[in-house]
Amino acid sequence: MNNATILHQANEFVKKGDYDSFLSYCIHDTRWVFVGDRTLEGKEQVRAYMNEAYLEPPVFTVETTIEEGDFVTVTGEISLKTENESYNHYTYCDIWRFENGKIAELKAFVIEKKP
Repeated sequence: MNNATILHQANEFVKKGDYDSFLSYCIHDTRWVFVGDRTLEGKEQVRAYMNEAYLEPPVFTVETTIEEGDFVTVTGEISLKTENESYNHYTYCDIWRFENGKIAELKAFVIEKKP
């Protein structure tokens, strides 16, 4: 199975709010960099982030997927529910790096869409 397929399979769990199943696709010391915001080191920090940021499972669409070697680049849009029951909408470009078929690193460029 190629890395792009693995990523899209893993993201199906995010859409369902099953973050532990998603994390089973990550290496133990996965590293996530949200450019200009924060860096998460390891599955526990990623789990804590998901539980904090995803009050409900995010709604996202994939526009483009490009796979090259150990890297998968994905662009699209994501909406996150806020505490006041509204949604914030973002455009993203994620660069995922894989090791032996597992997610090792994410470098995410996320830009909020203003109304």
